[in-house]
Amino acid sequence: MDWFIPGFIIGLLLVNVITRIARTFGMYAVIQESEAQVFVLFGKVKGTLDEPGLRWPIKKFGLSALLIPFFGKIYKVNTAMRQHYLRSQMVNSEEGTPMGVGIWYEMQVNDPVSYLFTNTNPDGSLQANVASSTISVLSNLEMEKMLEDRHSLSRTVRKNVSPLSEKWGYRLGSVYIRKVAFTDSRMVDNITDKVVKRLVQVTSAMKQDGENRVGLIQSETAKKVSQKMAEAGAARPRVVGKSLNEISQQDPEVMEAVLEVMETENLLKSKAEVDLVPAGVTVMANLGEGKNTNSSPSQILPPPFEN
Repeated sequence: MDWFIPGFIIGLLLVNVITRIARTFGMYAVIQESEAQVFVLFGKVKGTLDEPGLRWPIKKFGLSALLIPFFGKIYKVNTAMRQHYLRSQMVNSEEGTPMGVGIWYEMQVNDPVSYLFTNTNPDGSLQANVASSTISVLSNLEMEKMLEDRHSLSRTVRKNVSPLSEKWGYRLGSVYIRKVAFTDSRMVDNITDKVVKRLVQVTSAMKQDGENRVGLIQSETAKKVSQKMAEAGAARPRVVGKSLNEISQQDPEVMEAVLEVMETENLLKSKAEVDLVPAGVTVMANLGEGKNTNSSPSQILPPPFEN
């Protein structure tokens, strides 16, 4: 057991040294995810490995793969999907309005060899191509179309850029015109004022329309209520008369009492002045005697009540 630990350590060191030597001589290659390795020998491309994992160049390129680390070069290319956003690309509308356009697009390397050797700066060239195509497509368009038809315009830009991007080893993904903005601050202020005034106008119109609707509903409701009240008022005399007729036929004394009560209630509601005259006094005779100017007030007074 005394030799196990030192032997294990020495074994690890030997494995590490052997793997480094094998990798130095190009016996194997480790390909990462979303990565491609291009092997070049004596200025010529031998091939490309793009499948992730442990790969053996000797199996694909033959014994010449052992010379690549010494007389050639291995290029590592990132093949992951990348995104770019170009801000404030200046275009002019048909009305002559300066506009700032933002373009978002995706790209992915699908041909590592063309990407490395066709163009010295493929990223910058692709950005310039997308920007120039966007400007050529959007320039001198109507402002309404520029603001509303961004989906169809984005597809047109992608269609124009894709053929050239494929020559540079790129596969162009989605292209989308995300933003169309005004660059003149004075124009922005004028548009804002117009929008605010229009909103105020629309709000006042909606408020007036609501008030008119409420007034119409109230008038219709009042009309229906007045009709119902009129119908009820017209039905009341008939119902009361029918009830009084039934009472008079069944019990005349009760009818007379009801009439007296109703008459008394009407007198009380009218707030009229009532003169009470004692029983047995002839009112017309006393009024006639009151026409005599020589008579004294005591002569027209009624006699005292009898016990």
